[in-house]
Amino acid sequence: MAKKEFKYRGKSIDELRELSLKELAEFFPSSARRKIRRGFTEQEKILLRNLKTAKKPVKTHCRDMIILPEMVDKNILVHNGKSFENILILPEMLGHRLGEYSLTRKRVAHSSPGVGATRSSSNISVK
Repeated sequence: MAKKEFKYRGKSIDELRELSLKELAEFFPSSARRKIRRGFTEQEKILLRNLKTAKKPVKTHCRDMIILPEMVDKNILVHNGKSFENILILPEMLGHRLGEYSLTRKRVAHSSPGVGATRSSSNISVK
């Protein structure tokens, strides 16, 4: 069975890569359109430049960078506040931000309460 080609709002990834940034913005949601219209910061421009030439994953702190078609199938190391998390950019991620895929908080996993934590724990006999 042949793999179905991904389409983003009726366009393939190759067609989206050929569009200018202004034309591409029309396909994205409003928040991504506004970000593109205002222009990228210097750090985001450096990230795009490095992605074009790099062979290995590129490290970045730009969590608010919009995922563009030229980033698809690339590895990016996004900082989560403590370490860099490796993210493989998939076509389904277009129009989202890098920070959405590098979580800054861990899931809280509580264990059982310790001795002295509650009134009922004082009734446990220690032998």
